[in-house]
Amino acid sequence: MMTSPGKVWLIGAGPGDLELLTLKAVRALGEARIWLVDDLVNPDIAQFALPGTRIIGVGKRGGCRSTPQSFINRLMARYARQGQIVARIKGGDAMLFGRGGEEVAYLQARGIAVDVVNGLTAGLVGATHAGIPLTHRDCTRGVTFVTAHAQDHSEPDWAALAATGTTLVIYMGMRRTESIRAGLLAAGLPASKPVAVIERAASPQERVLLSSLGQFASDAQRGGYASPAVIVVGDVVGLARQQAEAGPLLARCA
Repeated sequence: MMTSPGKVWLIGAGPGDLELLTLKAVRALGEARIWLVDDLVNPDIAQFALPGTRIIGVGKRGGCRSTPQSFINRLMARYARQGQIVARIKGGDAMLFGRGGEEVAYLQARGIAVDVVNGLTAGLVGATHAGIPLTHRDCTRGVTFVTAHAQDHSEPDWAALAATGTTLVIYMGMRRTESIRAGLLAAGLPASKPVAVIERAASPQERVLLSSLGQFASDAQRGGYASPAVIVVGDVVGLARQQAEAGPLLARCA
């Protein structure tokens, strides 16, 4: 197989706050003269582009008009074969619900060099901004990241997820809040289980809703919460509620 003279960087830009970019991400951005940028990336990232860089928006948003993945794949390959250094820039982390694995496989199958620069994911950053430690020795044995939006439109196995006893961080779930609520209640979680909805994490528009499993769907609808947002389910959310009510973070769970 003939190797392409160019290269593609898959870069996770993190959520919102540009200061969360890694040094490696900034260096890779400076090497690339073709940028393919997702919709959720902070537009101020353009400050790291050198003069003459071509910046192409390739937005992908659940429930919205999106650039087809096949078209993005072809763009990356076309520019790399022309000898260009290409930056494929994604919100959050490129390899967590960002189709990064699909893009790496596509490029490698065509002899195109590709490297990945990880970025901070919205679930981690948003929880921290909300005062929620995703793990805590008194609350949970771990954390599970899951998407509520499967390609085949199927529901996650809520019973299996509930049985893990871990904090659940649910991506792409704002159109499915009622089914998430119903699924986790049916799986045996109590209606009082603390839940947080974190909208537009680490951006000036960030909003945080602290609620319960029984009420969060109606609370989110009433408050106008919408995508992009993550939903955090678990006793650790109770720490954020205590922090809001009592000041310093308390080392006990709901």
